[in-house]
Amino acid sequence: MSLTQQLACACGEVQLIVEKTPIVSVDCCCDSCRAAGLRLERLAGARPVLDPHGGTRFVLYRKDRVRFIAGFERMKEFRLSSGAGTRRVVAGCCNTPVFLELEAGHWLSLYGGLWPAGTLPPLQMRTMTGDLADASILPGNVPNSERHSLPFFAKLLKAWICMGFRNPKIAIKEEIDVPG
Repeated sequence: MSLTQQLACACGEVQLIVEKTPIVSVDCCCDSCRAAGLRLERLAGARPVLDPHGGTRFVLYRKDRVRFIAGFERMKEFRLSSGAGTRRVVAGCCNTPVFLELEAGHWLSLYGGLWPAGTLPPLQMRTMTGDLADASILPGNVPNSERHSLPFFAKLLKAWICMGFRNPKIAIKEEIDVPG
């Protein structure tokens, strides 16, 4: 993978650049990501979010390695509930999911659908497989962790240390309502 890669929403209005290597490339199978994926897929013109096993493909990047270069003003946030500690952000122009952000997180979980065909970083692990009704259907090509594993947390901690324990804020002005 190149040290810099340009990504965009489906219509190309929202564009971003990711720099250097990602923290980790995962498939999240948690209840929250599956519920949000089902709702986001119902938006007008939206592409599929969930894979055949119900997981959501993410590539995690340090916030200081993601730069929005066009269309940032089109971004809209969505929360599963008013008090949710995570928010999903979509490109309002075409309803492309762009990222998931944990409230106090120093990273962004970028949706795999942003990558052009054939350029998505290889999957390294599945997380939260314990939330699936039957995790035995998952392929064994990567580790399938019931929860977030120690290697997963170690990668996040290393990234945070490298960032000097900073947590840059990303202000999104608009919200989007995605009925359940």
